[in-house]
Amino acid sequence: MLKAACLSELGREKVNTVTFLSDPGLIQMLLERTDEFVGILSAEKEFPVDHYHNLLPVLKKIRPEGTFMELGELIQLKFSLESIKAVVNYFKGEEAEIYPELKKMAAGVKLYPFVTESINKIVTGKGKIKDNASPDLAKIRKSLKEKTSRVSSRMHYIMRRAREDGLVDEDTELSMRNGRMVIPLRAADKRKIHGLVHDESATGKTTYVEPAEIVELNNEIRELEYAEKREIIRILIEFSSTIRPYLEDLADSYFFLGEMDFIRAKAVFSKRIHALNPGLSEEPGILWEDARHPLLFLNFNEHNKEVIPLDIELNKEKHILLISGPNAGGKSVCLQTVGLLQYMLQCGLLVPVKESSRFGIFKSLFLDFGDEQSIENDLSTYSSHLLNMKFFVKNADIETLVLIDEFGTGTEPLLGGSIAQAILKQLNDQGAFGVVTTHYTNLKHFASSADGIENGAMLFDHQKMQPLFRLQMGKPGSSFAFEIARNIGLPEEILKIATDNIGEDHIYFDKHLREIARDKRYWENKRSRIRKSEKRLDEVLSGYQEELERIKKEKNDILNKARKEAEDLLQGVNRKIENTIRIIRETQAEKEKTKQAREELAALDNKIELKQKEDDRKLDRKIEQLKQKEKSRKKRAGEKIQPEITRELQEKDKPIVAGDKVKMEGQEMAGEVLEVQGGKYLVAFGNMITLLPAESIKIISRTEFRQSSGIKGPANSYMEEVQKRKLRFKPNIDVRGKRAEEALQIVQDFVDEAIVTEVKDLTILHGKGNGVLRQLIREFLGSVDVVSSYRDEHPDRGGPGITLVRLDF
Repeated sequence: MLKAACLSELGREKVNTVTFLSDPGLIQMLLERTDEFVGILSAEKEFPVDHYHNLLPVLKKIRPEGTFMELGELIQLKFSLESIKAVVNYFKGEEAEIYPELKKMAAGVKLYPFVTESINKIVTGKGKIKDNASPDLAKIRKSLKEKTSRVSSRMHYIMRRAREDGLVDEDTELSMRNGRMVIPLRAADKRKIHGLVHDESATGKTTYVEPAEIVELNNEIRELEYAEKREIIRILIEFSSTIRPYLEDLADSYFFLGEMDFIRAKAVFSKRIHALNPGLSEEPGILWEDARHPLLFLNFNEHNKEVIPLDIELNKEKHILLISGPNAGGKSVCLQTVGLLQYMLQCGLLVPVKESSRFGIFKSLFLDFGDEQSIENDLSTYSSHLLNMKFFVKNADIETLVLIDEFGTGTEPLLGGSIAQAILKQLNDQGAFGVVTTHYTNLKHFASSADGIENGAMLFDHQKMQPLFRLQMGKPGSSFAFEIARNIGLPEEILKIATDNIGEDHIYFDKHLREIARDKRYWENKRSRIRKSEKRLDEVLSGYQEELERIKKEKNDILNKARKEAEDLLQGVNRKIENTIRIIRETQAEKEKTKQAREELAALDNKIELKQKEDDRKLDRKIEQLKQKEKSRKKRAGEKIQPEITRELQEKDKPIVAGDKVKMEGQEMAGEVLEVQGGKYLVAFGNMITLLPAESIKIISRTEFRQSSGIKGPANSYMEEVQKRKLRFKPNIDVRGKRAEEALQIVQDFVDEAIVTEVKDLTILHGKGNGVLRQLIREFLGSVDVVSSYRDEHPDRGGPGITLVRLDF
């Protein structure tokens, strides 16, 4: 399919070089190039797609001195070089900034305009060598033209004489034989005109004669034609010699053209299968949503049928998925979808999944599909499977993805199941990732109890007794052998005998296994909730610790300030006392009274210092009491704090109603729900009231609301939040590839944010396509009061694929 989408042999040769890659950087680059070209296919500016000729063999041919390219090859060189130049120029200018990877490719191509100019000097627009390509050629063609004219004039004269003599009919015209002009004569009259006989008709009634007087002129014309060919070859040799020093760069240009053809083919194929560039992770793993098998999608599309998408996740904790379910229920399709999409991605192709999907990178991909029995190698079906398993066990590691279909079949079920379980355990212990399909009950039972392996079921409609082709992870599937047999009308007596033979416990084993899996999920969820509660508890205790540290810091700050104030006060008192003593001395007071005054002041100083120390001890005792209370809280955390956390978590899980405290997703602002209007909520954030959808807000506890509201006043908090949003807001969005509802919601949020941040000029990139998305967006913009106008972008910058919006508020 990729080859069919290529324009040239250059691109088809690139398809042959596609290989499985494990370098995340290289894979990401190839995906981005293809993704950018998908955008080009939808762009208004048309991409050059003509004259993608493969001139690499010709460039190789003219490497030796004295060799030359033929005239037809010269014409192809001219047109293909013009195409290369057009492709390179496509990625120049500001409008090409949206294609960074392709622009980087084009920037490395060297263009040699003189090559095209040289071709234009010697070749006409119709692909002929010009008369003035060289002086000698001009002289030769001039002579050739003159002699040809003389021959034509003389032959017409002879022909006229022959008609007058009755040798030829009136309607007979001159003919050409062996490149020479001849006269058609009746066989009986061929001797009546002296000359050379060149041919005769099939019946022998007509003879074609070249008059003798013309022979010499024709010989001269023939010699001039040979001279013309020699001169043309000389011109071509000279041209080839001129471009020979640049053959390497010219070859690189054709490699670039082939690469562009290949990337374009991948983009065309990606649009056919609705593929995109998913998230990429350097670590192994799978997190896919709405994955579709591309060939199944194309086949169903032709018959107006819809492919049921696949949701699947493999991670370090659950790295092997064991899929079970009824025959023809879609197990093998799931397996092949995983293998094909992972292989496509690691070959640099876009994949048909939801945009939120993430792909890990694997170093190896091991497959065991179908029947590989071989008479030549004396291998049975089961032996070939075991050889594969031997290789898998020997080479699989944490960077390997193993895909096995119908694991363990091909031999006696009890023994085959036992060997399969041992192999599965070994692969699990080695940390390999994998998807495995099976009917064996022992494997399903093993997966339910083993860490690292998860059961998966292909769902089955019990009422209609038909498969649903949908994968459900976390539970084992049933083969529904007895149910299907009963549905197709197998006699009940036979089913009763079969039940007695195997026992009801074995028949209902799948049911019991599902119950075990359900209980396992319940306790896993319970454990997850406990972990979240413990994390919340640690956060609360950490908050207490931070509060203690803050109090201690405040205490030190207060004490230091008090000491400074006391010291300043004492220094002032001392200065006053010294002044008093000076006055007493000057008034010749008694020395004893002066001494007494000094002692009283010293006693006052000591008293103040003792008071400070006592205050310090009291504060230290208070802090120690807080620490003791914290220790007690830690001991009683499960009894006292846990109920509060549980109550807050329960508050967050309940439906949002009027009066609930909420917070915007990704924002720090907290507000209160005033009213529920359909599926949206009227929320007050301080002085601002706005209408928001449910997915834009989350319920918070009253404690979180008090903490959020208590930091700053509503007005200050609102202004700071608006300022932050202004800094983060970008006046342009890209909704290409989005579904209509999703795109409209994004545009609505985008306009709301622009109103809050007071941005008046907006740009919406929606692409052209069939115009549906553009029409829906514009209908929405027309219903918004503050939208004063909207229009198409300039044709050179996107035209109808981009809408420019002007707000008036």
